Amino acid sequence: MIKPLAATFAILMSGTAASAQTIYPIDRAEILAGAKFDFKVEFPGVVDPAKIKVTVNGADTTAAFGRAAEFIAREEGKEQSALLLRDVALTKPGRYVIEAGDGSLSRSIAWNVYDTGPRKAKNVILFIGDGLSPAHRIAARLLSKGISEGKSLGKLAIDDMPQMALVATAGSDSIITDSANAASAYATGHKTAVNAMGVYADRTASPFDDPQVETIGSLAKRKQGLAIGIVTNTEIEDATPAAMLAHTRRRAAYDEIVAQYFAAKPDVLMGGGAANFLPKGTPGSKRHDDTDYVAKFRDAGYAVATNAAELGAAKPDTQKLIGLFAPGNMDGVLDRKFLKGGGVKKNPDQPDLTEQLTAALGVLSKNPNGFFLMVESGLIDKYAHALDMERAVYDTIMLDNAVRQARDWSAARGDDTLILVLADHNHPNALVGTINDDMTTVPNVPLRERVGVYEKAGFPDYPAPDKDGYPARVDVNRRLAIFSASLPDHYETYRPKLDNPNEPTEKAEAAGTFKANDKYKDVPGAVLRFGNLPAMMNASVHSGEDVILTAVGPGSDRVHGSMDNTEVFRVIAEALGLAAPKD
Repeated sequence: MIKPLAATFAILMSGTAASAQTIYPIDRAEILAGAKFDFKVEFPGVVDPAKIKVTVNGADTTAAFGRAAEFIAREEGKEQSALLLRDVALTKPGRYVIEAGDGSLSRSIAWNVYDTGPRKAKNVILFIGDGLSPAHRIAARLLSKGISEGKSLGKLAIDDMPQMALVATAGSDSIITDSANAASAYATGHKTAVNAMGVYADRTASPFDDPQVETIGSLAKRKQGLAIGIVTNTEIEDATPAAMLAHTRRRAAYDEIVAQYFAAKPDVLMGGGAANFLPKGTPGSKRHDDTDYVAKFRDAGYAVATNAAELGAAKPDTQKLIGLFAPGNMDGVLDRKFLKGGGVKKNPDQPDLTEQLTAALGVLSKNPNGFFLMVESGLIDKYAHALDMERAVYDTIMLDNAVRQARDWSAARGDDTLILVLADHNHPNALVGTINDDMTTVPNVPLRERVGVYEKAGFPDYPAPDKDGYPARVDVNRRLAIFSASLPDHYETYRPKLDNPNEPTEKAEAAGTFKANDKYKDVPGAVLRFGNLPAMMNASVHSGEDVILTAVGPGSDRVHGSMDNTEVFRVIAEALGLAAPKD
């Protein structure tokens, strides 16, 4: 009888666990004292409110949060109930045990509410190289600094920092993140699901009613009166920049993200993505309504720049600045400065990330309380997805130039600024050697035999870089061989794309699937590579390895060893002293 009873008990227990209440914030959440969040309990079925017992450290929710929760008998008309309490906070640090029962099922989770000490930094600049892998960093060092007899001839600013850590990036629903939930962890200190930012992804259909958690942009402004800046070279509505302020489960909701930007009114907002600021019917617009957000921002007192010249001509007394420099993503360094591919012909006067940073610092530093600024080199990720390694590396060099610029700016002020540099997630890229095209003495060498490994790799022969660290050519005889471990079907050419950014795939006959792009089929030596990804994927994908975090400035001493991505938020919060006073 013992074995059957044990088996029956195990089945009952597994069924109860699977159907027990879902509680937001989730188990083991780390919550900044005084930060606002929404509290929600989802019951698996319809429950009698008289039988509900939800406590926080033994006290009912009214006593714990200061007001009663809303009971939803049938959420969205379905046979499931919920308890919801929006915009609450816990100001006393410590461990909180949350218990939720409905008379038959119960669940218990715990949160840790933490305090911060005195403020250490006047400003914080968070640099994010979207999708920045170690291979990108090493390649940027090789191209911009050079190497001789195995030793680098210089260091990158992103590497030459006193504090370093490895940061784990998994989300609440998967070991692999996207930019939305990865950046959201930095901006809120909470885990969330793929495609979500500033919210816990609940079971409701709407992407805008999920339980919210307060973002760093809101906290820094509310608690310390800081100026807020967001700078990128992607669409400004894209996941990483949007996560600094926005709340949605659907990262693609660009129209609504623009509306949330306007409601939050950051002091500086710069990037591409102008198409979703323009009213429907305007040439180039992608909005679904007639709201003109460029006009709304201008009427709200913002200076508006649409190109590098206008950005440079901004008045010295500018207090609010919005820059929209392309309808979609801006163009990367390799196209803007050298190849003139991509969208450069249509938008030839796009500012460099360093120019955007100069303008942002000029505006934000006027606030006597300090500022929080996020600067993203976002196209590293876009190019890595497209297996366009040369463009990704040049944009890594641009990121490094911006970091060096920020460090010089802070040093001139007495080092009052915490500077953090990291990726939001990794790409499965590896630097395996070189690709050698200087093989004229051996005709008809198969493409793969041109890859030099170990001693045959030698050193690349890019020309000496210019003053900004960029070699003038990428189509040299001996180039870096950076390969991805995640591949869609594509034609491998092992050559840089000198006309436009790479497009490895195109739509296949079966709906929702992709095949190798025939554009590259007739490139001399091209080889059809069958991918290792599902046919629904049109590009390389993110990977789950830890990312590198380097830091300098007041509060950077907390950066060391192995960290979780939610801890990056805590580093920022502690540097700025954002917690509420202790009870």
